[in-house]
Amino acid sequence: MAHKPFNNIQDLQYFGEFGGVNPSISDSSTYTFLSAKTMFDTFEGNTEGCYLYSRHSSPSNLYLGEALAQMEGTEAANVYASGMGAISSVIFQLCATDEHIVSSRTIYGGTYALMKNFLKKFRIGTSFVDITDLEAVEAAIGPNTKMIYCESVSNPLLEVADLKALSALAKKHGIALVVDNTFSPLGIAPAQLGADVVIHSLTKFINGSSDCVAGAVCGTTEFCLSLKDVNDGAAMLLGSTLDSLRAASILKNLRTLHLRMKKHSENALYLAQKFEGLGLRTVYPGLASHKGHALMKGQMNAEYGFGGLLTLDAGNLETANALMEEMQRNNLGYLAVSLGFYKTLFSASGSSTSSEIPEEEREAMGLSDGLVRFSIGLDNDIERTYQIMLQCMEKVGLL
Repeated sequence: MAHKPFNNIQDLQYFGEFGGVNPSISDSSTYTFLSAKTMFDTFEGNTEGCYLYSRHSSPSNLYLGEALAQMEGTEAANVYASGMGAISSVIFQLCATDEHIVSSRTIYGGTYALMKNFLKKFRIGTSFVDITDLEAVEAAIGPNTKMIYCESVSNPLLEVADLKALSALAKKHGIALVVDNTFSPLGIAPAQLGADVVIHSLTKFINGSSDCVAGAVCGTTEFCLSLKDVNDGAAMLLGSTLDSLRAASILKNLRTLHLRMKKHSENALYLAQKFEGLGLRTVYPGLASHKGHALMKGQMNAEYGFGGLLTLDAGNLETANALMEEMQRNNLGYLAVSLGFYKTLFSASGSSTSSEIPEEEREAMGLSDGLVRFSIGLDNDIERTYQIMLQCMEKVGLL
């Protein structure tokens, strides 16, 4: 049977402690034991269903982790206090001193800075490559390479990674394929396409209300347990623990993700087609003109569409800023970073979420100063939104 990500989430059934339709929240940092031996066994990881300390695990975090594993079709999932907490934990679990990563050159700026700058302190090297050039990816793999890292749909250029081909490369060289799937939850299922580890920033679409920061790692039971090992588990020892109250809140929001992703995608496709029709330089995987359009169609769950992100190149930073300010004045959304909110969010990636990438490297990959990244919201009347956007574009001289 085909992987049906939301059916798998929907079929999970949790009752609260007193029969509540939502699971009870475990608002405790530590847990009581009736015997000293049980505490010892739990600390050693030999007791199923017992909780020791919330940095190790809590019922609320495990509920959310189980739902995310069902969504991605993996054996297990861990949740963290941020997407970067999830990413750094995976890297430090898989890589040691003098080892190496092959990464897409177009990734979230924070991930880029972690790999390019911070990991140097541990002599972990990274080669940044065009992830759509499979020959370049393979050429960058060396004897000390431990992982290929990419985003299923890249931030902010919206390049589409060929996950099946990348998985085949990773398996050929005995390394892990790690995929950040933040931009396309439900839409793409990387584990079903061969990814070994799937990462999410839960902050974005999955939570959907821009009121918290959180992350997740989905993978095998063995790998997820290794991250929590009290002796050498990167997540356990780095301490990026998600608060139980937030885990419970995200789990509730996850229940409507399928409806939200369909609407985000529907609205984004509508605007992208309109923008392209005006002759504007717009990029969206749902457009036939997108380099990865056919690839995206071949590896996506079609019912959730091509995602809620699109870009528009305003030509220069001055025009981009003027456009964003004008759209905000007209209540079309917010000039803000992040994505997945019910309102449209827009930012000039080169001077915000990708500013960690040096200017010459941004130019080489085609990330211009005038590039505006849109996270399209849940507007009910998207034609009305478009008409107001047209007025804004005319006012700033884009049309």
